[in-house]
Amino acid sequence: MTVNVFAVPIFFICFRECLETSIIVSVLLAFLKQSVGGEGDKETYKRLLKQVWIGVGLGLAICICIGAGMIGAFYSLGKDVFSKTEDIWEGSFSLIAAIIISIMGAALLRVNKLQEKWRVKLMQALDKKDAVATSGIMSRFKLWSEKHVMFILPFITVLREGLEAVVYIGGVSLGLPASSFPLAVICGLAAGCVVGYIIYRGGNTTSLQIFLIISTGFLYLVAAGLFSKAVWAFEIHAWNNIIGGDAAEVGSGPGSYDIHKSVWHVNCCNAELNGGGGWGIFNAILGWQNSATIGSVVSYNVYWLVVIICFCSMTYMERYGNLGVFTPLTTCFGLRKKKTVPEKPSSIENELMLSNGDDKTATPVVNSL
Repeated sequence: MTVNVFAVPIFFICFRECLETSIIVSVLLAFLKQSVGGEGDKETYKRLLKQVWIGVGLGLAICICIGAGMIGAFYSLGKDVFSKTEDIWEGSFSLIAAIIISIMGAALLRVNKLQEKWRVKLMQALDKKDAVATSGIMSRFKLWSEKHVMFILPFITVLREGLEAVVYIGGVSLGLPASSFPLAVICGLAAGCVVGYIIYRGGNTTSLQIFLIISTGFLYLVAAGLFSKAVWAFEIHAWNNIIGGDAAEVGSGPGSYDIHKSVWHVNCCNAELNGGGGWGIFNAILGWQNSATIGSVVSYNVYWLVVIICFCSMTYMERYGNLGVFTPLTTCFGLRKKKTVPEKPSSIENELMLSNGDDKTATPVVNSL
């Protein structure tokens, strides 16, 4: 009787996908509240907050439309036409999200140290005029991304997790009655939102530096898992092409994985079967796989190695200066050290200095990072 009212696999799928989205969005909201949510920055805070929620809303709207189309095609054609490319788009979105989180995480750690500079940089990015007609495509894209920095990550995260949830729900729902969907979906989404709200409230009540260290470390765990999942998805797509079907349909036993590329395999703890349960949550947050491949394990370790090297390089640059040929490696994190010539304070800088009680002769707080 319970299965007709509440589908447990559907609950876990919705919970784990909503959980990862809630974590990232709540960290962004708490960061904005603590860094630019002061009395003097209400307008900037509102504009950046609007970007976050527009990204969430637009990503949700797009995945609902695509999901409705996929479900309609599935039931009208009698087959899952999307399953052949499922691993490709999942791996691509995971890779993009991992790169964005990695770049943002490194910058977040410096916010407490350079909070005033960040406030000015965000305000200047929002106040930038459109690129002139002679600007190239890359310049225009860079200008747009700077002005909508808080829109991109929520949009990609919600879109990826939403589409992933639709695909998983479509896969496990064939043997379940339609009456078991609504309550499970609502409870799963509600549970994920509650966890995100707890993280958001905790971020607001914690000191900024402690919050940034904990949240950035957690975001890097998520990014490492996403990077490993991306490689795993590409490899499982290649294996599905070899066997001529979906390996997940044969369960966790022989035939579900490529033994030549396997590092470990356990028949339990499968995040792909029946919603995954707790293992599905570990998969969504930390990238757990019950059947690890050489590529997924190596990529996970390589990711952390690159992150460690980049942070060590940035620390060296802050203390001693240029790294020579290795300098471009750290510029992707937006933390390149530059020598700047003092400029006349802009209107934005003057406004911030006056709001902080400084006189007009004070040194500008903004510098290029």
